[in-house]
Amino acid sequence: MAVYTKLNSKKIEEILSNYNLGKLDSFKGIEEGIENTNYFLSIDKKKFILTIYEKRVKSEDLPFFSDLMSSLNKANFKCPAPISNNNSETITNFEGKKLMIVSFLEGQAKENLSPANCKSIGLEVAKMHKLTKSLKLNRQNDLSINSWRSLFNSVKDRCENIHKDLPRLIEENLNDVEKNWPKNLPKGIIHADLFHDNIFFIKDKFSGVIDFYFSCEDFFAFEIAICFNALCFDGQKSNLSFNVTKAKNLIDGYSSIRKLSEDELNSIKVLSQGAALRFLLTRVFDSLNKVEGAIVKIKDPMEYLMRLEFHKNSKNHEDYFF
Repeated sequence: MAVYTKLNSKKIEEILSNYNLGKLDSFKGIEEGIENTNYFLSIDKKKFILTIYEKRVKSEDLPFFSDLMSSLNKANFKCPAPISNNNSETITNFEGKKLMIVSFLEGQAKENLSPANCKSIGLEVAKMHKLTKSLKLNRQNDLSINSWRSLFNSVKDRCENIHKDLPRLIEENLNDVEKNWPKNLPKGIIHADLFHDNIFFIKDKFSGVIDFYFSCEDFFAFEIAICFNALCFDGQKSNLSFNVTKAKNLIDGYSSIRKLSEDELNSIKVLSQGAALRFLLTRVFDSLNKVEGAIVKIKDPMEYLMRLEFHKNSKNHEDYFF
């Protein structure tokens, strides 16, 4: 989430004239995140989120995101539900851009997750995977391993401005990952962006997941690798350490709904290394390609260099959980 498209109350009221939601009470831009423009809306004392799609999101992917959230919501998985406009469509055109209004998910993100929180996240992620496996929806992962080499090539000449060893370290890890990437693991629709700020809690109880705009078809175990990177490292950027207790709880929660196969377990190391590389590369790209005038917090790529080092040096899944 971020603010690239700046709206005033008149513009928002113009958007709302396409919906039967009521009168605008107040609105506020949401700075967190880096992909789309987001506003919090209060309408007749009810809360909504308005998302305007920018940057990496392709307009032809929007029906997939809308159908996924609607399907999960109907199956009682806790996530925002897209709101239909006056034409019974969930996607609206406005001034050359596409937008969606979704229901507001109560709760807050937790920066410091407990092992018990990780267990409940693992359980909910497995529930989501079981649900998406039966959905007749499809979207390929535009940020899969097949895209990392070209993404690296686009920043190769400039990334030493961030860290002098960055080109060499990315190259080494990319060679590793391309050589060892698995081919035939169980797959389906994954969220693909399960960071702290996309997982909500109310009084320490899981309340839902937001921001499905990277969702795609990929290995279920790749989702776990993303969670390990996003949720299971503790400490400051310069002294990050992997929290095995959190990872073990996450796996225990997940396995209570869906058991991992031997092949999935054996692939955890390379999948985790790949997930760290994917977020390192997109953060490097974003920090080198800032959008003029946008209200956005660019995330530090160096956090992912520390994670990458851990994964490169780990031996197998037993270094992640016993």
